Amino acid sequence: MFNNRSIDKIIALGPYINQAVLDPHITEDNLLEQCDAARHFGFGGLCTNLNNLETSRSRLGRSSTTKLIGTIAFPFGSIPNELKIKEAEWASQKGAEEIDLVPNFSALSKKNYDQFAEEISEICSIDLPVTVILNISNIDSEQLKFAIEATIEAGSRGIQTHNGFGHKATSNEMRQLRDLVKGRCQIKAVGGINSLAQTIELIEAGATRIGTTKGIDIIKAFRTKTSD
Repeated sequence: MFNNRSIDKIIALGPYINQAVLDPHITEDNLLEQCDAARHFGFGGLCTNLNNLETSRSRLGRSSTTKLIGTIAFPFGSIPNELKIKEAEWASQKGAEEIDLVPNFSALSKKNYDQFAEEISEICSIDLPVTVILNISNIDSEQLKFAIEATIEAGSRGIQTHNGFGHKATSNEMRQLRDLVKGRCQIKAVGGINSLAQTIELIEAGATRIGTTKGIDIIKAFRTKTSD
């Protein structure tokens, strides 16, 4: 249960947060505000779509501790591998420092495991840190175990629980992933994370990154708690 002792274990919350800026209707002014807030609060990352990368890179600057993360084949991954590679290369050219990749779920569900793994390996060869979005509530335990092993062996830096549509990340999921990952890669929790209490519980359960649109509210609540 979330309490003040839980807060005390976390020296700085900002580096855990990946601020999600994925609204296709976002205005440029709001995008710039999100970049400024991410840099001001020391967020670990700002995750956005390809169209926003160039503006975000310019606003964050080249020396920001907030990493610019580009989404590839988001949200469902249902495009050919060749196009995913081109998206990843384009993202790198526009200043992305990391990639959040939606893999080939069709190959995974059909147990075409070589195809699933090879795609991830090709994206990792672009030489940007890659986090693979697994949407774990939609795959069975056998597929999940394989997907995690394939992701790690391919060179991915981390896994992400969901794409943020419809499913709330839970502490039980974090513990399950922590047991499967065994410290070999990062675990990014995504899905309905709106409060400081949720954030702390997920971190305590094993999340090493928190993907959320509410990072500003969460960090403000954290600072209020720690200043009491």
